[in-house]
Amino acid sequence: MNGTIRVGNLFGIPFYIHPSWFLVLGLVTWSYSSGLAAQFPQLSAGLALLLGLMTALMLFASVVAHELGHSFVAIRQGIDVKSITLFIFGGLASLEKESKTPGEAFWVAIAGPLVSLLLCGIVTAIGVTTTASGPLAAILGVLASVNLALALFNLIPGLPLDGGNILKAIVWKITGNPYKGVTFASRVGQIFGWVAILSGVVPLLLFGNAGNFWNLLIGFFLLQNAGNSAQFARVQEKLTGLTAEDAVTNDSPIVSANLSLREFADERVISGQNWHRFLVTDDNGQLVGAIAVDNLRTIPTAVWSETQVKEVMRPITESTTVQSDQPLLEVMQLLEQQKLSVLPVIRENGVLVGILEKAAIIQLLQNRTQPNPA
Repeated sequence: MNGTIRVGNLFGIPFYIHPSWFLVLGLVTWSYSSGLAAQFPQLSAGLALLLGLMTALMLFASVVAHELGHSFVAIRQGIDVKSITLFIFGGLASLEKESKTPGEAFWVAIAGPLVSLLLCGIVTAIGVTTTASGPLAAILGVLASVNLALALFNLIPGLPLDGGNILKAIVWKITGNPYKGVTFASRVGQIFGWVAILSGVVPLLLFGNAGNFWNLLIGFFLLQNAGNSAQFARVQEKLTGLTAEDAVTNDSPIVSANLSLREFADERVISGQNWHRFLVTDDNGQLVGAIAVDNLRTIPTAVWSETQVKEVMRPITESTTVQSDQPLLEVMQLLEQQKLSVLPVIRENGVLVGILEKAAIIQLLQNRTQPNPA
């Protein structure tokens, strides 16, 4: 993941930390150590700092527990959790895919806030039943209040927050369309983003008070991520029902394995085709390999007429192909994940359909976005 540091695994889930987290850890440690030193003058500076650091670490452990709540429910639904990341605004569990039903999506979304509420209750119960006092009572109070705040903040009904995902699941259930849920929850998230920004800008402009600067950061965070969610939902909706075969390029660069290199050069290269790499098929039309124009340079021109394409081609593994009936959305995600621009498309029997280009998917999206002529 870009800009993050992998620190290990949590229950088999890759765990990352964004560098901004260390800044927040330092600020939180300083803030709570200063508060403890002011509230309990008998504490030495070193002990106050140590208690502040312990408090900060327990607060971030609460964030991790919140994300594990989402992760464990997703895993029970057969969804792989790619990573958990701590960053400046808290944590993020990155899931492999969406839940299959609105009910399952609801439980994944609400699991995090429920864990935070549970931790709030447990810490409060410990404080009450043990009659804790002094710095310990103060730390327990902070942990309880922060977990409560974490749950309530995340229940704000707008993406990308948990409340937005809960709202998405509800709208999905009512309309039967998951993308309408994402769009609606994204719009609500953008509204809350603007409210947060205004709550930071207005006091600053009217009174010169920058005390709500954090609201500005949260507002921009909500706006950006809610907008991205809405955009991705629109893409998903437009690709729904389409398969890899629908985006195959016409006149894909395909040659027969039995062609001689001379025929290949005359028919495909010299004829003006701009392709630099061609897919190779056997007599049954099945994909058997690929040949690049640069491969011709390794063979003397004098033997081109006696050398067949299949003698020069390089094999293609199944991992670099997609099935013709595979949903186009999955193919687009595969292209993004593997940083590819093209993929061969084959049928179940291995027969080559053609080549699928990332640019073709973009063009297809643009065509489906344009209004129909009257």
